[in-house]
Amino acid sequence: MSRPVAALLLLICTMLWGLAFIAQKSAMDSMGPLTFSGLRYLIGGLAVLPLALLERRKRPAPLSANNWWLIIAVSLVFLAGSALQQFGLITTTVTNAGFLTGLYVFFVPVLGFLIFRTRPHPIIYVCVPLALIGIYFLNGGGLDSFNAGDGLMVIGAVFWGLHVILLGQAARVTGLPIFVSAVSFLIAGSLAVGLAFIFEQPDFSAIQSGWIELAYTGILSTAVAFTFQAIGQQYVPPANAAIILSAESLFAALGGAIILGERLPPIGYAGAVLIFAAILAVEALPPLWTRRRMHIPRNTN
Repeated sequence: MSRPVAALLLLICTMLWGLAFIAQKSAMDSMGPLTFSGLRYLIGGLAVLPLALLERRKRPAPLSANNWWLIIAVSLVFLAGSALQQFGLITTTVTNAGFLTGLYVFFVPVLGFLIFRTRPHPIIYVCVPLALIGIYFLNGGGLDSFNAGDGLMVIGAVFWGLHVILLGQAARVTGLPIFVSAVSFLIAGSLAVGLAFIFEQPDFSAIQSGWIELAYTGILSTAVAFTFQAIGQQYVPPANAAIILSAESLFAALGGAIILGERLPPIGYAGAVLIFAAILAVEALPPLWTRRRMHIPRNTN
């Protein structure tokens, strides 16, 4: 797969996730965060399972113990990030959720360096602040009030940063991006449902009333989007992928405008421009710079 196609897959992910914030917020009217998260990921895992098994059949070589531990780690950070996000949405707004979740753009290169000693391309040091400023402006240049839900979003962003790094690593070392996604959905969903029976006592009638939210988030923003992420991240460096995925907050704002009647302030449109400028720069400038260096004649004297 070419890198531009992989980047397009990641951009589609951001659209599906951004709109999912609205469904996630609405679902809290009828069910608890663990119940919703667990059912969402079980639906997503079952939806993508046939493709995962087909992919596994084409590559029947057994996975090593290290591979399985990596997949388990992906599943656990995935559960932590999604659960914290869902709990946070109880008390914070969709706009704040989009902004604060986008902080993983900052955490990815930092965590990548601390864990794998991976040094990102220098353009990252320009584009990360640019994307963060863009997300900040997209929210109107500030947060109205920082509450407990906002704090959970910030902590969750750390786990989303870990998820971007570990998912890309697991997809590359196993060569099974769809299989890794399906297993992580099913593990995370099973754990969340188990916890829901302990802490929330799920109610079937309440679950029925939120079937639209579950269908959208389970199939589109989970099965489709996270699988696209796993595939695309094989061809895009983690720090670059994080900046592309930061456009999630842009689509959250657009969804709020279309569905909830929210409108961006003038500074919000400036933020949208900055986000897309960061995306274009991180994808276009490194190959152009490499190509330019390759064509610079060397002095043989």
